[in-house]
Amino acid sequence: MSIEVQKISKFYGEQKALDEVSFSVKKGEIVGFLGPNGAGKSTLMKILTGYLKPSSGTASVNGFPLETDLLQAQKSTGYLPEHNSLYTEMYVREYLAFNASIYKVPKSRIEEVIHKTGLTPEANKKIGQLSKGYRQRVGLANALLHDPEVLILDEPTTGLDPNQLVEIRELIRQTGKEKTIFLSTHIMSEVEALCERVIIINKGKIVADKKLAELREEQVQIIEVEFDYRIEEVALQRLPHLLDIKNPVGFVYELVFETKEDMRPAVFDFAHDHGLKTLQLNRKNKNLENLFSELTLEK
Repeated sequence: MSIEVQKISKFYGEQKALDEVSFSVKKGEIVGFLGPNGAGKSTLMKILTGYLKPSSGTASVNGFPLETDLLQAQKSTGYLPEHNSLYTEMYVREYLAFNASIYKVPKSRIEEVIHKTGLTPEANKKIGQLSKGYRQRVGLANALLHDPEVLILDEPTTGLDPNQLVEIRELIRQTGKEKTIFLSTHIMSEVEALCERVIIINKGKIVADKKLAELREEQVQIIEVEFDYRIEEVALQRLPHLLDIKNPVGFVYELVFETKEDMRPAVFDFAHDHGLKTLQLNRKNKNLENLFSELTLEK
């Protein structure tokens, strides 16, 4: 496994930020790590990169236990933190050359990552002159500089415009064919575009660790139906497995069911039994944002 986490807990004084978190990530996976603010995402990422020590539990990166082989684990990890700290008085190429000397990588690698991250037009500018999006690219270029096996990216697309988003997504996607990528983001479309698997954390605990397709199948379904006239909600509540009823407009109803069974036949039969004409009947695909809300919002 490229990343192995076993029962990691972290306390800040009396506050528990992580509560026995466990998961593993294989080489070649691009895994989205999601959670609301304060859920423990950045804390776990800092533990995996060696910036923090856990209160209990163990973790390894690229086969190196953090407790005993931290330096080797760090050498095989590229990290882009949420708050991308850069030396703003340095030029882009100068900054990358400075870090290349620390990593002891050849100068040819500097030009390679500049090209890969689309920094060529800005390479001779001071970092302080760059837009937020280009500063983010500098951070990503630095994370890739030593050709690490594992990339840990905390909000990697912050500040990018739509065109830059497409370019960086493609870079992450291509990089993920050879490396392990563990990324945190608040942009759900980003995860759906890049990741096959998501890990969702809430209040320091893992609440979901699934392939996206599996996660959708396991959650509640929404049936959108339009009748030819209004019906009382009390009648609709007789439908089995019904969780919620919404009436967004006119005679349209959004019926939320908790079951894997396709409920469209049951809704159609209900309409027939009550003398209603069904003008439309659709099963709405749930997006990741819906699923995230269901798993993390206060009940």
